[in-house]
Amino acid sequence: MANTLLEVSGLKVAYGGIQAVKGVSFEVQEGELVSLIGANGAGKTTTLKAVTGLQPVAAGEIKFMGRSIKGQGAWDLVKQGLVMVPEGRGTFTRMTITENLQMGAFIRNDSEIEADIEKVFTIFPRLKERRNQLAGTMSGGEQQMLAMGRALMARPKVLLLDEPSMGLSPIMVDKIFEVVADIHGRGTTILLVEQNASRALGLANRGYVMDSGEVTMTGEARALLADPKVRAAYLGE
Repeated sequence: MANTLLEVSGLKVAYGGIQAVKGVSFEVQEGELVSLIGANGAGKTTTLKAVTGLQPVAAGEIKFMGRSIKGQGAWDLVKQGLVMVPEGRGTFTRMTITENLQMGAFIRNDSEIEADIEKVFTIFPRLKERRNQLAGTMSGGEQQMLAMGRALMARPKVLLLDEPSMGLSPIMVDKIFEVVADIHGRGTTILLVEQNASRALGLANRGYVMDSGEVTMTGEARALLADPKVRAAYLGE
């Protein structure tokens, strides 16, 4: 039986009097790549922020590795292995690529940090070429790679990716999705939040569709990709 790493039940999140997330439930099992898709404003990012301790939860339960994590701070969750690459990347612009990666390992005190930086460089050769370059002088796509590499330095048990392709050129979008597939292929469990429904479902094992703060559909990724409702709403057909 698959081991459920992340389980969200009846999650509700409100901004003032506005309920942004209205009882969302989903799970991510060990080894899976799960996509959470939906239009802009569907509540996807708010859901991730609630899961990772960056947004207060109004109701519901969040379990990570079988234990409740509701109300815990982001710092504690990263130490437990729940690591997010935020929308907008959030790199340390005045630090070099290598320094950014070292910051990703800030919670660690083992002897394998340098070896893990080299592993990140095998996934992202472009970062290795520019390891001494300031992050703020890189393109958006390169900064997205750096943000993903920095998250991997924390050795995540579940990696949460929030809109990794947003604002990137088509060529860089292709590259980012290739890298997501590579990271998953190396054994990392991933929850991918993405507006690009066809690409996200193309990579995923399973998917959830969010609309107006609610999960409206769920199923195997291939089945969702073939569903006429999904195709009409998210693939422009």
